[in-house]
Amino acid sequence: MMVLEVSGIKKKFGSQEVLKGLDFSLPEQSVLGFIGQNGAGKTTLMKMIVGLLSSDEGTIKVCDEVVYYGNTKTNRLIGYLPDVPEFYGYMTALGYLTLCGEITGMTGPEIKLKATDLLNLVGLENNKKKIQSFSRGMKQRLGIAQALLNEPKLLICDEPTSALDPLGRKEILDILHRVKAQTTVIFSTHILSDVEKICDQIILLHEGEIKLSTTLAEMQDRYSFNQLLIEFNEALLPEDVTYLFKDLVVKVESGVYFIQGQELTSLQETLYPRFIQRGLFPKKMEVYQPSLEDIFSEVVK
Repeated sequence: MMVLEVSGIKKKFGSQEVLKGLDFSLPEQSVLGFIGQNGAGKTTLMKMIVGLLSSDEGTIKVCDEVVYYGNTKTNRLIGYLPDVPEFYGYMTALGYLTLCGEITGMTGPEIKLKATDLLNLVGLENNKKKIQSFSRGMKQRLGIAQALLNEPKLLICDEPTSALDPLGRKEILDILHRVKAQTTVIFSTHILSDVEKICDQIILLHEGEIKLSTTLAEMQDRYSFNQLLIEFNEALLPEDVTYLFKDLVVKVESGVYFIQGQELTSLQETLYPRFIQRGLFPKKMEVYQPSLEDIFSEVVK
């Protein structure tokens, strides 16, 4: 089943066209990385999905139900974590989840069981501190627990790892990876390495348009670039470079050589005798796998 379907979505703010006809769908129990530079339109679309903004054109469906601005019956199917979640600072994490459960009509036993499970999931079990003393990462983790309280079909996280240190980012990513078994996840980010760690699907949004929509596996196959990466302990002399890489397509970046070729095994067989002839042996030679940063640059240039 498709948990989310976005069809022909357009949005303007004044004369600025922020979204230019977006189309994509997302199946259940998957993690979508929604990437793009700040201002690309990621947050605008997420607010539309939860009914906080109207579209100029197009429709959005959550589990086959149309999302209507200001009439958000579909939100019973959605958990939402904004980029900067706000809480009642005088409460504890358990107290806050209890309040949220009461508001949604859960019974006391249901709240206790669910809140306990979620606080264990996000690593805040037995935490008696007031929320006002929480770090940014702890607040993000509590926000994920709150967003999962109603067992949503779709969990939306807007920049959940921004402004976190590496450990805090890893904790959030680990949580999102674990909840994939329970719900479908969208998270937006401009930290491209985060997407590579946990996502099944990737949408690259640039200036209001989808420039790339693919699975992680398809993207890696499509953008393999067919290159060898070669690095030496010391800088090569110009005559060594000429001899080693004659008749080859080579690019140099910061002393690292990228050799282009369709048959990489044959390319290595060509290079080894040349290394021996010159008495030069690389400290590293490997098939180059481009990062998401490389692909982003390739797609939007």
